[in-house]
Amino acid sequence: MAIDYHTDMKNTDIEKILINMVDAGCAGEDIERVRRLHEAGLDDDIVRCLRRCRCDLIEELHKSQRKVDCIDHLIRAAESGL
Repeated sequence: MAIDYHTDMKNTDIEKILINMVDAGCAGEDIERVRRLHEAGLDDDIVRCLRRCRCDLIEELHKSQRKVDCIDHLIRAAESGL
């Protein structure tokens, strides 16, 4: 029985992608979606899903930045009142 190294490599790659998605804090449903897309051979859709996950993470980053900005404002206001 011949070994298909190309398929084995792709499976190894997708496992790395899924692990990195977990590490990046991607939603579980997105991680499962990428797994299903890989099984269906829809690599272009995987890239689209990853880009959407990236946009979600950027939005979270912006929300966190706004919170930090609010805290910075409170610090400045507290310092000027001292």
